[in-house]
Amino acid sequence: MRKNFAISNGILILFLLFSYTVFPQSTASPQLSKFQIAAPQLDTIKTIWLYLPKDYSEEKKFPVLYMQDAQNLFDNETAYAGEWAVDEFLDTQDAEVIVVAIEHGNDKRISELTPFPNEKYGGGNGDRYVEFIRETLKPHIDASYSTKTASRDTYIMGSSLGGLISFYAALKYPEVFGNAGVFSPSFWFSEKIYEFAQQSPIPANSKFYFMAGDSESQDMLPDMHRMIELLKEKGVEARQLKWVTHKNGKHQEATWKAEFPAAYYWLLQNDDHGKD
Repeated sequence: MRKNFAISNGILILFLLFSYTVFPQSTASPQLSKFQIAAPQLDTIKTIWLYLPKDYSEEKKFPVLYMQDAQNLFDNETAYAGEWAVDEFLDTQDAEVIVVAIEHGNDKRISELTPFPNEKYGGGNGDRYVEFIRETLKPHIDASYSTKTASRDTYIMGSSLGGLISFYAALKYPEVFGNAGVFSPSFWFSEKIYEFAQQSPIPANSKFYFMAGDSESQDMLPDMHRMIELLKEKGVEARQLKWVTHKNGKHQEATWKAEFPAAYYWLLQNDDHGKD
């Protein structure tokens, strides 16, 4: 009897330890909430994570940062391989920005976040995804919250395929997305992104923050620098561009988490956002 009791206790302890390891606790900030919205452009329902600053009120207006892959940004419980801790950072800064993050479409992620198809991986429905943000999500956010709606106060950011689609959105609709954070961008996915950048007029007030790690794929940094040189040759001024090589940075959330504060400061704090 005593032996059976000891065995049962041992199993219970192992179960509790296993449960604690496999199911991490939520690390999401109290400033976060979620809602769902129809995305007719994608024929689906999208889950949106919304971060409101601590001092949010209707008395003043706030810039808005749109981000990709919401599951990986705020909460270890939903993150694929660790979170960016965007909410924790913004909480410590008492940041005056609204973050609107879109959950990726799981098996549709490649399709949604690529503006041009790849021979091997398919994709190419990025236009519909960007149209969803521009035509459906942004109007809803602007109607529901106290936002600054001008392009200079609208930011878009992502990593990997999310970096690719964020860059594309800022090129295609600079009158909507005036600033882009482009982390470890998957420019390899299609050569057409370079053609599109070459053909796209870029306003003098657009801003781009590029970042990649030196321990990613062998093509990552050359591809990123090729795009930066293309933009410079087009006449994009130095004040509009920032590029960073993250030492020992790999293609993973830990790298993007480490770089987010610097990107935030450069993109959102380099300007006076007190004016509409």
